Amino acid sequence: MTYQGVLTKMQTEFLEPISYYLVFKNDFINLNQLLDKTLEFTFVGHECLNCHLDKPIYRQGFCRSCFFDIPQAADWIMKPELSQAHLDVEDRDLAYEKQVQLQPHIVYLANSSNIKVGVTRKSQVPTRWIDQGAHEAIEIVEVPNRYLAGITEVALKDYVGDKTNWRTMLKNDIVDENLVEWRDKLKQYIPDEAKPYFIEDNQETNIQFPVLQYPKKPKSLNFEKAQHYIGILKGIKGQYLIFEDDTVCNIRGNEGLVVKINIL
Repeated sequence: MTYQGVLTKMQTEFLEPISYYLVFKNDFINLNQLLDKTLEFTFVGHECLNCHLDKPIYRQGFCRSCFFDIPQAADWIMKPELSQAHLDVEDRDLAYEKQVQLQPHIVYLANSSNIKVGVTRKSQVPTRWIDQGAHEAIEIVEVPNRYLAGITEVALKDYVGDKTNWRTMLKNDIVDENLVEWRDKLKQYIPDEAKPYFIEDNQETNIQFPVLQYPKKPKSLNFEKAQHYIGILKGIKGQYLIFEDDTVCNIRGNEGLVVKINIL
């Protein structure tokens, strides 16, 4: 069976284990059903996720001109503390910025390769944790806008990490932590503006991923550079496909690429 489409972030269902889907324009693939099967990938071209033209992908699935123009790729996406919609200040598109920034946001702790602090819209819990490959996570603060979440994250980064080591996460070299204790320990460092929104009585969420075999020495795959790859799918974790030969493919890192997938 053969599929062809532009790669976008895998869609997920919060089940035990997580259920993963590659969604194309007119079709989708349930990846859990393909574990232990041989898959053939062929690079076909590009399709910017915004303008949909066959132009080289610059970052985040967007061509260069779109990346520097559209609000979905503005700096406040990666740095929530730069959000200004609550001040009625426009960056690229105030209507879009208000829609995204002026809604409940969560500051959380997630443990994927190590404990890290992060920010996401409340509507993206637990999807954000799944995408990061976190096996456990907990909410710390729920605030009414992205700016408050951003300044809280910045404050807590002095005491806990904010990055995931993708190799450690994929090798499953992880240690379980008591996230409730970490949450309570970090409370004192939350900025005064966000302290009233501290969450005191929740428990951590545990996440199971569909992995039959973890890689010992992960080797990253880019479809544009490789052009062609055949491998046996052994697992999915975060936004990564894991293959028997220790090759791993970050679907987020390949967004905007058009590929043909043949199930052998």
